[in-house]
Amino acid sequence: MNQSERRMYLIKELLKEQPGYRDMEIPANADAQRRLLRSLMNVRMAAPVDDGFLQIQDAYLQEENRKKGFVTLADMEELQEDIYFWRGDITRLAVGAIVNAANSGMTGCYQPCHNCIDNCIHTYAGMQLRSFCSEMMVEQGYAEPTGQAKITPAYNLPCQYVIHTVGPIVQGKLTQKDQDLLRSCYQSCLDLAEEKGIESIAFCCISTGVFCFPNARAAEIAVETVKEHKAQTGSDIKVVFNVFKEEDEGIYRRLLG
Repeated sequence: MNQSERRMYLIKELLKEQPGYRDMEIPANADAQRRLLRSLMNVRMAAPVDDGFLQIQDAYLQEENRKKGFVTLADMEELQEDIYFWRGDITRLAVGAIVNAANSGMTGCYQPCHNCIDNCIHTYAGMQLRSFCSEMMVEQGYAEPTGQAKITPAYNLPCQYVIHTVGPIVQGKLTQKDQDLLRSCYQSCLDLAEEKGIESIAFCCISTGVFCFPNARAAEIAVETVKEHKAQTGSDIKVVFNVFKEEDEGIYRRLLG
């Protein structure tokens, strides 16, 4: 199968699962097909998936990820010793672990084609990630507390692992508790990465955006926590600060020189 054939197969199989969409006309345009496939993957609840389907999905996603291009530490700016900066799509990073800004349900974003990191990571990792997270949360038996972290396989992403953390949602004035919880997110991710022997970790801008944490203070906490961790533990873990917006790039460059 080529990519077009794989995409059509995946779309048709997913439409079969949705009785209301079975008669939907599949667009001829390749970009529209990609959006439709992503939407169907986004709204699909965690459920068993046929091995044959997964083989085709994996081949499709691995090729899509390859075409986007992988980014290694050698492609990034090392602004300080073992601290790197890169602006762009976090799902392209071929590092030990990338950090996902998750919600307390931990099974990804269900809004079709939403441009949040949670949605992007689940889309390009594949449907196995949602199933893994769902099983993990069923076993836990309660929503994920803010400030903690969990690790999962990365499946079809170029990184080895995904570390998921739930950041604080700021409502009104920023509080000390909000800041302490965000610090805990970064520390929990670092502790988990060290525990698993992960050599490099890429952080997104946890809790900014729709979670309303002020961007500048969030970046200060991120940098402070990483530097304190390294100073206190002597760790040589390589840390990437990954941003998507020009505003955040300016903030991190000012903080890191």
